[in-house]
Amino acid sequence: MSVHEVRLADWPGNVRIFYTTREGGCSDGPYHGFNLGLHVGDFEQSVRRNRAELLEHLPPGARIAWLDQVHGTDVVKACDSIQAPLSADGCWTTDSGIACAVMVADCLPVLLTDHSGSVVAAVHAGWQGLVAGVLDAAVSKLNVAPQELCAWLGPAIGSDEFEVGPEVRAAFMRQNEAPGTDSCFKPSMRRSGHYLADLPSLAEQRLTRLGLLHIQRAEDCTVSDPRRFFSYRRDGVTGRMSCLILRNP
Repeated sequence: MSVHEVRLADWPGNVRIFYTTREGGCSDGPYHGFNLGLHVGDFEQSVRRNRAELLEHLPPGARIAWLDQVHGTDVVKACDSIQAPLSADGCWTTDSGIACAVMVADCLPVLLTDHSGSVVAAVHAGWQGLVAGVLDAAVSKLNVAPQELCAWLGPAIGSDEFEVGPEVRAAFMRQNEAPGTDSCFKPSMRRSGHYLADLPSLAEQRLTRLGLLHIQRAEDCTVSDPRRFFSYRRDGVTGRMSCLILRNP
């Protein structure tokens, strides 16, 4: 099955979360399966068919706000990105029936809502955006006290697969983050001077520093499961999956 709904304890009942895998779909070649990215070189017709199938799994009447993701910190209103995707790495809405969506193939998808389900947001958090403050930007847009927010971290590259250079570790350490940041990096046995980074834990630390108290995460590693997930780190040329959040129409 290509589209999965996530049901989380203590989340508002009017908020729905979905994520996709590469299983199913009609794309071929390196994009084989349920590719949702128009920008990766796949045939547009195949991607459109996959996106139409995705809509069939969402509540009737739902619309998807896609983004042109650039590893930055801009977070926009979802309604402004429906007709033509805006260049941004997050979107939010208080409207019902608009699905905030981010595309991923190793980067971390972060979905946000508040306890009353009055607002939802989706954020694309690769390491560059995370260092630059994309989660900070998203939380500031929601006009909700951070302790009233809930976060779900979707499938992403796992800590055993995300090898980074010393400059990546240094970028996080320069921010003088809370104690424990260094624990998210362990020396790589593959290349001297490199590290294995725990991207979900780095994001969780950032959210905690921002004041969030309710954070849950998937444990799936996109790199180590080629049957279910696209992975840019593993394959280079590949498709994209999506994580989506919406308020019921």
